[in-house]
Amino acid sequence: MQRVTRASVTVDEEIAGEIGNGLVVLLGVARDDTREDADYLAAKIAALRIFDDAGGRMNVSVKEMDGGLLIVSQFTLYGDVRRGSRPSWSDAAAPEVAEPLYDYFVESSRKLLGRVETGSFRKMMQVELVNDGPVTILLDSRKGF
Repeated sequence: MQRVTRASVTVDEEIAGEIGNGLVVLLGVARDDTREDADYLAAKIAALRIFDDAGGRMNVSVKEMDGGLLIVSQFTLYGDVRRGSRPSWSDAAAPEVAEPLYDYFVESSRKLLGRVETGSFRKMMQVELVNDGPVTILLDSRKGF
């Protein structure tokens, strides 16, 4: 995920979602991910204190600042390039497994945050963002619980 001052995602030359201050979440779903993983990540993202307080210290969450969340599905995060020159996608969940879990993550996030926008699952998208800081954080549900 990336802390941003603004971001948008375009699908078929139309803006599908856009936010001002907030977070862009590039969500990859692994073969063995579950709803428990989605709930963990949604709660963690909403609570992470990675925005500056009045003193310039990272001490405010996206929820506390009433920021937006732009969630973009991105199976390419599971590209394994350890062998050869072409990525293997064997760790990524199949679309029929990943899409319901992606949708579940979006709904879990909407229960926690006021503004949640998305791209379109299995569509070619163009993501534009202004990374604030820059601040980019890798979250992996399997390393969290």
